[in-house]
Amino acid sequence: MNKNEDKPSLFNISRLNKSRSNYEKIIALHKRAIENNDDTYIDPETGYKVFTAKFLLERESCCGSGCRHCPY
Repeated sequence: MNKNEDKPSLFNISRLNKSRSNYEKIIALHKRAIENNDDTYIDPETGYKVFTAKFLLERESCCGSGCRHCPY
């Protein structure tokens, strides 16, 4: 994936299992964060901040932490 990847395809980058009960809600939060140019959103279960795929792509490399929306 290149740095100029369009936003619509970034919305769906996720390591989450699609059968997870709140998968659609998390993807919607991720999409909204990207649309608003936010680097993070709040996970609805834990309250932790989660980096968006757009933010992680702009870092230009994987940090190895297993980020939820890692594009690498």
